[in-house]
Amino acid sequence: MDSIYWLVALTILLIIEIITLGLTSIWFAGGALAAFLLSLFTDNLILEVGVFVAVSLVLLYFTRPIAMKYFNNKREKTNYEALEGSSGKVLEKIDNFNSTGVVLLNGLEWTARSSDDTIIQVGKKVIVREISGVKLIVEEEREGV
Repeated sequence: MDSIYWLVALTILLIIEIITLGLTSIWFAGGALAAFLLSLFTDNLILEVGVFVAVSLVLLYFTRPIAMKYFNNKREKTNYEALEGSSGKVLEKIDNFNSTGVVLLNGLEWTARSSDDTIIQVGKKVIVREISGVKLIVEEEREGV
């Protein structure tokens, strides 16, 4: 009789995975499949639950990072992530010691700091290396690079 419950759990987990496509319940579906197969040969519910938990955790721990690497590699950067690597123009001298600096990027003014603590003068072209809070971390674009 436990086999039917594991089969129902497997079906529900697969339906949830199909609806969400978030790689969230597929690992537990694998555990439910293992518990279902075990329930065909034994009637020990504690053993079946133990196999369900163990297989689910093993799948989650070992295969999720690999799956996420392959499924998210074509994800397009949006919002602030898309700004990293883009170029801007210094509107106010960037001086980390005095906490000054403004960069014009995509028509918007951003507070900016130098990534290597160098002073960057007005009018220079900079490249965004990262974003920390609401500040751009930039470095001066070198000629010929």
